Amino acid sequence: MRIQSAHLTPALLFLGALTLTACGKDDKPAGPPKMQPEVGVVRIVPQTVTLSTELPGRTVAYRIAEVRPQVGGILQRRLFHESSEVKAGQPLYQIAPAPFEATLKSAQAALARAEATLASNKLKVERYRQLVDVNAISRQEYDDAQATLRQNEAAISEARAAVQSAKINLGYTRVTAPIGGRIGRSLVTEGALVTADQPTALTTVTQLDPIYVDISQPATELLRLRRELESGQLQRASGSAAKVRLVLEDGSEYAQDGKMEITEVTVDPSTGSVALRAVFPNPDRLLLPGMFVRARLQEGVREQAILAPQQGVTRNPKGEPTALVVGPGNKVEQRVLKTERTVGNMWLVSEGLKPGDQLITEGLQFIHPGDVVRVKPATNVGGPAAPGQAGPAASMARSAQ
Repeated sequence: MRIQSAHLTPALLFLGALTLTACGKDDKPAGPPKMQPEVGVVRIVPQTVTLSTELPGRTVAYRIAEVRPQVGGILQRRLFHESSEVKAGQPLYQIAPAPFEATLKSAQAALARAEATLASNKLKVERYRQLVDVNAISRQEYDDAQATLRQNEAAISEARAAVQSAKINLGYTRVTAPIGGRIGRSLVTEGALVTADQPTALTTVTQLDPIYVDISQPATELLRLRRELESGQLQRASGSAAKVRLVLEDGSEYAQDGKMEITEVTVDPSTGSVALRAVFPNPDRLLLPGMFVRARLQEGVREQAILAPQQGVTRNPKGEPTALVVGPGNKVEQRVLKTERTVGNMWLVSEGLKPGDQLITEGLQFIHPGDVVRVKPATNVGGPAAPGQAGPAASMARSAQ
């Protein structure tokens, strides 16, 4: 019995080792399951958007008048403060009036002399009429008296015109503002000799309220806008298509709305652009002539527009805009987009996205196309889609919930 046990022991040990090995393989604990990355999404919802375009412009004075004397003489007084507001007709300068007063008195004396002569000639003609009827004088004498009377009447008209001219010239010795507005610095001082219609202006008056803004728009943009309106892609903004907003040089927005006044009917051959002109109220004189500004013009309304937050749009090596969306089974898909423009903090997308798509805007750095992800509403979108409009991004984020 001992001999048999000795022979069986190695075999049993070998079988036991195999059994333990097999059991060890089957009982090895499995590793933790792979975690699915979590991404933030917004659901694409069609929006009604008022589209606008920004164009460079420059402010231009509404009216500007150079003040020049209309009579010559010595400048006696300046009657205004430089850089102040003046009204139309307000006196600005006084030219020495003495020579013009003397001329007026001389013209008035000549008129009085002509009127006295006329009275005498009228009596003479009346007497000659009675005498010629009884043949006491010749007909020639009577005709000569009538001719003298008509000459005296013409002399009176001439004398009256001379008086009127002298009064006008005397009035011109007080130089007045031709328009109302802001007056500039004076280019002459008291004691200076000025002449009628001299080439150098005494000063300049500029009307600042309202004020013009001259805008340059490429002719190609006008053609595109017309095509989109005719095809129905855009609808005219009812009652507000002519409104214009201004962005100043420091990036701030001007508080007052303007309106389009005129559009040139020709294209500038050197630049290929069309000149537009808008007019803005300027009660605080914030806008000054010559300032560079950017004018925001409303083009029209796009119905059912697809807007994508800029956080969810990137570029591929070809430079094409792309986006990642959550498809069926929470699997990540990549889309190549066609974008037209930015609308505030959104892209206006014409191809690549459709209503109901879940656009990924958070967690993009942790995923690739084909990954299965967990979805949550995005929190990194919001704010206005365009200046002065309610933000569709916020509504898109709420709809994802």
